[in-house]
Amino acid sequence: MPLRQYAYFALFSQYVSADEMTSQLGITPDEVSVRGSRFTEPKAIPASHRWKVVCREPGLSVDEQIARLLCRLRPHTARVAELVGQLANGGGGAVLQVVRYFNDTDHDESPSHPDAPDTPNLFGWHLERDVLDFLAAVDAELDVDEYDMTPGEDTI
Repeated sequence: MPLRQYAYFALFSQYVSADEMTSQLGITPDEVSVRGSRFTEPKAIPASHRWKVVCREPGLSVDEQIARLLCRLRPHTARVAELVGQLANGGGGAVLQVVRYFNDTDHDESPSHPDAPDTPNLFGWHLERDVLDFLAAVDAELDVDEYDMTPGEDTI
């Protein structure tokens, strides 16, 4: 079954920009985003700022992708936790996000021979204690999104 997956750790806020987050953490993000307000009157105000460290490397299990993220973040746990505390006061916070697309034939990143003995199993995954400890230390949420991309009659 074709599978595409990635993981990221994000900080989000309505008021604190990604540049400010970078300055406080001393860590350069892989991606930043600003989602605008749905209302433009009296003026458009950003609804959400996101600062992200991302692992999109194909062929890795979710466990391995998360491990790569945490290798970059763990040395900064105290600063991340402090910033998350500040962000939470304004409705912001932190999230470890896992995104998986099953049967995604347009973007298949699965090994070409999934039955080969040295092919990693990308379907199952788990969080080890050190991951849970990090999430607890920085007061982060875990969010997992999984999508079945199988074409069907009701697909437009």
